[in-house]
Amino acid sequence: MPLLMIVRFWLSMLSWVILGASAYLLWTWYQGEEVLRPDGLLATAREDWRLWTGLGLLAWSFLGGFIVRPFLAKPDRKPLEARRGDGEVIDGARGAKLYVEQIGPKDAPCLVLTHGWGLDSTIWAYAKRELSQTFRVVVWDLPGMGRSRAGPDGVHLSAFAEDLRRVIDYTGARKVVVAGHSIGGMTIQTLARDNPAFFNDRIAGTVLINTTHTNPLKTMILSGLVQALRPLIILQLRLTAWLEPLAFVGAWQSYLNGMAHIGNRLGFGPHVTHSQLNYVTLLATRNSQRAQALGNLSMIHWDATGALKGVDAPVLVLGGKGDIVTKPEASRTIAATTPNAGLEIVEEVNHMGFVERSEAYNRAIAAFAAVVLKSPSTPKATTELPQRHPVTV
Repeated sequence: MPLLMIVRFWLSMLSWVILGASAYLLWTWYQGEEVLRPDGLLATAREDWRLWTGLGLLAWSFLGGFIVRPFLAKPDRKPLEARRGDGEVIDGARGAKLYVEQIGPKDAPCLVLTHGWGLDSTIWAYAKRELSQTFRVVVWDLPGMGRSRAGPDGVHLSAFAEDLRRVIDYTGARKVVVAGHSIGGMTIQTLARDNPAFFNDRIAGTVLINTTHTNPLKTMILSGLVQALRPLIILQLRLTAWLEPLAFVGAWQSYLNGMAHIGNRLGFGPHVTHSQLNYVTLLATRNSQRAQALGNLSMIHWDATGALKGVDAPVLVLGGKGDIVTKPEASRTIAATTPNAGLEIVEEVNHMGFVERSEAYNRAIAAFAAVVLKSPSTPKATTELPQRHPVTV
């Protein structure tokens, strides 16, 4: 989502400033200053504070993360152990190559999970472990992320929606439940908007997780200020895409000095652990900075408000009460404009709630999927769907 990438960009700029200050201090220490000694000869005088301050800033530039990270999150009780399974690459839309994994019994009801931007399918580690006991869980990397590659047509939501259709076809299931976090939820809504016939034919139910229905600049905190700065944000994203090698180096430096962790911490609530914060930051660092910038540009020019109005199958909207990236008002709007929707607002979570409070989210997804996949031919069974109420965890 644009908010986190904007914050990481400026913290990356601060990282360059720290590194530049280190180089300046070390160089001026080495150069010294010529002074006249009592015996009349010239000598080079060096100020030791420049040496030690320069070395300290240099060390911070590459090792600061070891100091910062312990203060940003809680110790792990259930570490996020993200591992690849046995996946394969399939053809996506418009020349894309999509990495797909399947976990769980092959004859079980099928869930298709789509991750958020800057991440990849390994972020579903908790969901794969917990939901695959009952369901066949299919996860995939969005083009440009993880092991998937974008086609020559670029990185944008309309293409992602076509790719999601390819993944659904790949499952071979007559009906599936689709779940998407952040841009994953936007991808699902784009598919419903662009191809409603396919959506009504193949989707038994939809779960939208901490997502929005329109340009996310409009549904984040300080939206008025951010929209006023929209031209500068677009320029920043385009510069990131054009100067990818520099952005790549800056992203890794920010990861090493802890600035990137500080930026990503803004997307979590009070329950985030060390492994969760570090892994999300690692994914946002090692995934293509160019692809992330292009995806964020696509989001800024996107709108699918009311896309689910004509959807027959039930929809469950999961929002986070403390979400600053896609505020809970966005979840409420989606639910209010969708005829057969249930809304749950999870307490004490931010944008990455499905990671830090995975039990609550996975429990809601499993209960919803069990209902709609049991009787996909009767999607109007709203009496069995979750009602609109907050969930306290």
